[in-house]
Amino acid sequence: MTDPATDGPLHQVLDWVRQEGSLGAAEDLDYAVTLLRAAQAGRLTDPVVRLYRPEPTVAFGQRDARLPGFDQARQACRDHGFAPVVRRAGGRAAAYHGGSLVVDHVQRDTDAMQGFRDRFAGFGELFVDVFRARGVSAAVGEVPGEYCAGEFSVHTPLPPGPDGAARGPVKLAGTAQRVVKGAWLFSSSLVVEDPAPVRAVLTDVYAALGLDWDPATAGAASDADPGITVEAVAASLREAYAGTRAGARTRITDRSWADLLARVPAG
Repeated sequence: MTDPATDGPLHQVLDWVRQEGSLGAAEDLDYAVTLLRAAQAGRLTDPVVRLYRPEPTVAFGQRDARLPGFDQARQACRDHGFAPVVRRAGGRAAAYHGGSLVVDHVQRDTDAMQGFRDRFAGFGELFVDVFRARGVSAAVGEVPGEYCAGEFSVHTPLPPGPDGAARGPVKLAGTAQRVVKGAWLFSSSLVVEDPAPVRAVLTDVYAALGLDWDPATAGAASDADPGITVEAVAASLREAYAGTRAGARTRITDRSWADLLARVPAG
């Protein structure tokens, strides 16, 4: 099979959806699982990539919800204007807001567990390519002391501060994965702009939970390039998906948010 626009083989076809507005902090997370179940049931035949700019949210892990300081941590979220939610996948608490880009990739797969670890590595490298395309140096790997620590976190080194003092790397993206029989969901949060609210809310949340971390590791791509925007990163992500990888290409079909909701209703 070949893509009419190129001479290379067509690797896959996928639907690209930019969400309009928010369903609500918890509802946005839940809708990703709704899409996963729709793919599992065969109602979504092609892979779907859904992108949105979230409401200010702190997504707690299941382990966080069992800690004695959880109620205090939730109140800290509200005090900072962030909605506290508990996600079904992933590790410790992570924060994101309108300066972030959430990317949900949902795909049918007869052997969804196969390649579980490879997907973490592959998506990490994808986001590294995206940030580098915008002029932000990036790499995959855990940052010592980072929030929601993970082997496949995406981070960037920072230039020295105004006083010339060295600064450590900051986390740019965290990823999580959920697998069911016949389909998988890969969710990613990229912090692009306005890191201060993320750092502030996580400082109080982690203190309430009694978890050690280094607040200096919380940042955004704008720490490295003040001119970068969420929309620029979204455009580079689309280009990365469509570009040639391993001699193959992906053909992207733009779908409206209304069309996706009609096919897979929320709630």
